[in-house]
Amino acid sequence: MQGFSAIYVVYATAALAGIMIAEACYLIFAGKADKRTAINRRMKLQGSKISQEQVLIQLRKERGIDGGASLFSPARFRALRIQSGLRMPPRKFLSITSSVAFVLAALAFLKGLPPMACLGLFVGLSAVVPIVVLRFLRKRRLKRFGVQLPEALELITRGLKAGHPVPVAIAMVAREMPDPIGSEFGVIADEVTFGSDLVSALNALFERVGHEDLPLFVTAVAIQSSSGGNLREILDGLSATIRERGKLRRKVRAISTEGRMSAYILTAVPALLFASIMVMMPEFYRDVWGEPKTWYLISGAVFWLMLGNAMMFKMSNFKF
Repeated sequence: MQGFSAIYVVYATAALAGIMIAEACYLIFAGKADKRTAINRRMKLQGSKISQEQVLIQLRKERGIDGGASLFSPARFRALRIQSGLRMPPRKFLSITSSVAFVLAALAFLKGLPPMACLGLFVGLSAVVPIVVLRFLRKRRLKRFGVQLPEALELITRGLKAGHPVPVAIAMVAREMPDPIGSEFGVIADEVTFGSDLVSALNALFERVGHEDLPLFVTAVAIQSSSGGNLREILDGLSATIRERGKLRRKVRAISTEGRMSAYILTAVPALLFASIMVMMPEFYRDVWGEPKTWYLISGAVFWLMLGNAMMFKMSNFKF
């Protein structure tokens, strides 16, 4: 029995090592390929020989800005989906996440969880999983946008120094930079081309993206449009400020690494310990696995674990 369990441990370790090696290779080689072949979504659509108006309509439809997304989902979910950059239709996305929730609930039922508890698990996962996925995508997209924003402002400043108006400088950003900022600024350029006000288009950009530094850019352009002023100097200062904030944010993140790593380790150890026991001694929990109280105790342990994680996250996450 011990030899049989040891074989399972070897198999699991080999599979985990293979996954980690494959992921490392992907991050090394795919990342380089992405830098060489980066192209924003708007430029790709323009290369498909459709009109500029159709490109704008397609981009807005993919982002959920136009169409029936508002009728299908609540306003906050719709805003989160737009800011996540997800191009998948909401019905398809919710169908996939609901299927994942159903599979997990079915596995729990096969393991002996009561039917009502399985139903509650399915409903809870169906509500939580889409939000978690969209928040993850939104956070990743905001991070990329924040890295690109200072460079985009500098490109606009260079365009203004060359004598171009603001809409033309924004169109330069749309042509020169990859997603997410390339397509987003391209939508601004297209909206202005088809008659929208520049400030309104910039406000719509903030609603689509939600980055905290965008209101500064929108306010600067709005003041310059109404009262005049040297927009080049303002954008130069704004670009430098955003870069310094990014440096400070990375410094704070480095300082708080110990707290975040403690949270990761304290979260992973119970799960890894439970998985190790189930692999090496499957009969260890056999006598209590089917008892209803067992699931209540597990639920309580998970609750306290998540509460501890939330407290450690608050202690190691600084807003400034």
